[in-house]
Amino acid sequence: MAGDPPQAGQHRGRGVTAPGEHLFFPLQEPQTIQRLFGSIARRYDLANHLLSGGCDFLWRRRAARIVRGWAPGRVLDLATGSGDVALTLRRYLPEEVLIVGADFCVPMLREGLKKGAGPVAAADGLALPFGDGAFDALTVAFGLRNMASYLGALKEMHRVLRPGGHVLILDFSVPPPPLRWVYRPYLHHVLPSIAGWLTGERSAYEYLGESIEAFPSGAAMSALLEEAGFAEPTAEPLTGGIVSLYTARA
Repeated sequence: MAGDPPQAGQHRGRGVTAPGEHLFFPLQEPQTIQRLFGSIARRYDLANHLLSGGCDFLWRRRAARIVRGWAPGRVLDLATGSGDVALTLRRYLPEEVLIVGADFCVPMLREGLKKGAGPVAAADGLALPFGDGAFDALTVAFGLRNMASYLGALKEMHRVLRPGGHVLILDFSVPPPPLRWVYRPYLHHVLPSIAGWLTGERSAYEYLGESIEAFPSGAAMSALLEEAGFAEPTAEPLTGGIVSLYTARA
């Protein structure tokens, strides 16, 4: 997917991080990122489908099948964006399951509401407006990468999950060679050009490539999950490693 709109939190300052905190792209202010993704909201879904070659449908279905196996009663879809993950979950989960979408970018939430996603909440991923243990499962697809502190966001996810609840993270990763040799030129040159033509915001997709390169994956993400208090982390590469799916238990 083209990178769900950021769940930006409070920066500690430009380029300054606390131990264990992961502040990426420090010269990019949260308000600027929010504006960029808000500006592409109306053509966001089209860009996702075209730029992923339709693989985004397969990734969401894989995530939904895993969540279904957990048999949750209450699910939070964080960084819900235009609601595609929440709507996929709705198709796979029983009707009585509560699915709440939360996102920092209000224009994206509005697009999701048009498609039937809901209920939704405008919320900062680092300061969620939900009580401790409010959810049985939490999904975040292509959104953790855009949060100001990866560890801070994971700790907040852990807080709103009940003990024994589950988190599922779906996000981009850089595949191993030889696919990496083709993927990187596509990511940094071809994709921004096509996406810029589709949405009129090339800068949002130049940012996407930089954020993917900086994002921890594989064992590094599993270590972050454990540092945030999660147990039994798993990492599953999808589509040759272009995307990775992580799960863990609170």
